[in-house]
Amino acid sequence: MTSDNPRRTRSNPDASTGQDPKTEKTARSTPPASKSSSSKPPKPKPPKPKTPKPKPPKPKTPTPKRAESDTPASDIPASEPPASETTESETTESETTESGAPPSRSTSDAASGTVRGRNRLSARTLRDLERSSGRIAKASVAAMEERLSWFSRLPADQRASVLFITQAGATGFVRWLRDPEHALELTTEAFRGAPRDLSRWISLRQTVGLVRLAIEVFEQQLPDFAADETESAALVEGILRYGREVAFAAASSYAAAAEARGAWDARLEALVVDGIVRGDAEESVLSRAAALGWDPAASATVMVGTSPSDDPPTVVFEVRSRAARAGCPVLLGVQGTRLVVVAGGADDEQTRDGALLDTLAAAFGDGPIVAGPTVGSLGEAHASAAEALSAMRAVVAWPGAPRPVRSIDLLPERALAGDPSAERRLVDEIARPLEEAGPALLATVEGYLETGGVLEMCARQLFVHPNTVRYRLRKAAELSGRNAADPRDALVLRVALAASRLGRSRGQW
Repeated sequence: MTSDNPRRTRSNPDASTGQDPKTEKTARSTPPASKSSSSKPPKPKPPKPKTPKPKPPKPKTPTPKRAESDTPASDIPASEPPASETTESETTESETTESGAPPSRSTSDAASGTVRGRNRLSARTLRDLERSSGRIAKASVAAMEERLSWFSRLPADQRASVLFITQAGATGFVRWLRDPEHALELTTEAFRGAPRDLSRWISLRQTVGLVRLAIEVFEQQLPDFAADETESAALVEGILRYGREVAFAAASSYAAAAEARGAWDARLEALVVDGIVRGDAEESVLSRAAALGWDPAASATVMVGTSPSDDPPTVVFEVRSRAARAGCPVLLGVQGTRLVVVAGGADDEQTRDGALLDTLAAAFGDGPIVAGPTVGSLGEAHASAAEALSAMRAVVAWPGAPRPVRSIDLLPERALAGDPSAERRLVDEIARPLEEAGPALLATVEGYLETGGVLEMCARQLFVHPNTVRYRLRKAAELSGRNAADPRDALVLRVALAASRLGRSRGQW
């Protein structure tokens, strides 16, 4: 029978339970809940204080609860979108004011109730500015008409094109304020829709003046859209930076137009030179040359030689540089390994001195250089080109020819090569004047050439005094322009007299 006295039960456990010592240890280790099955609950013991085990701290992600933190609004990462900050603007502003830090540009303005972005401008300011872009553009064009005299003389369609570009630039300015990273893409759109011939009416210098004047008008009117001094400074700074981008875009547009026009001019110039060489109609050559700015009344001299390089742009640059230093307009064409240059304004004095020809000859490659006769206009340049090309084919017969050499100095070689025009000129300009002067003068020249230039021997063959031979040779030089005592002129006289005899025998003259 179990005793109801708890003291007896604790003092004699074996008697009460009838268990061995091992079972007693197990009973002691059981929790207190197992002892609740007894009729009377045991006396509760005071709880022992438990020391909590330290737990590793969990990484806490910063929450956007700004009302419970003391962090100022300026410390919030800039990557958070402004839209999420709009609902908490009042709380953020109050915390910023209490902490003493200045409000951030990307946070809301508690006083005005507007949201400022990275550009320090509110959405309302940008919206008003976008709505008034047309009015500002018209004010800019009005200032251009008032302050620039040349602008008012432009045709109406050109002024309308300028207004279109200005209005597109004003709209692009608002877009640029919202997204400055794509400034170049936005500003160049203002020039893409412009007519291509606008660059011919307005030069790059005039375009820069238009941009400067438009920026001045923008600087005067933009502060009216600002809500405070901060926005006013941001607008002025923005138009200055945007004006720089517009100026660069204008320069790029003009550079692209110049490159396209330069490529077209190069093709047109090649057509003109090819027409001169082939002998095209005078009207077509003159019309194309006029498009290149060539003076139709200017004289022309054609030079033919070897191209110094396989790269035509390099050859063109070299020839034009030397022609510019000589103050001479040129047209040139690279035809394979042959370089053809048409020099303008080369009169007889310049060619006689050799200054102009020597300057241009330095731009040619190795090998002979031949210059044709100077003609009165570009329409007659085909004759100069024909003689220069004929002399170029025959110059190989004169190894010691000067560089450059005139085509008229190669008349004997050209006649021997079968050039009928050279043969005709030898007969008309040299042989016929000597024949018409009388048989005595002609016999003296022929006898002098036959004796190898020995004056006394020629006088003995003619049974005259040596002074008489000298007088007749001087007279022959005045008529033909050739001195028989000069070896080169002696060759010209020989070939001219031989061509005259051959032509007379064939019945040509």
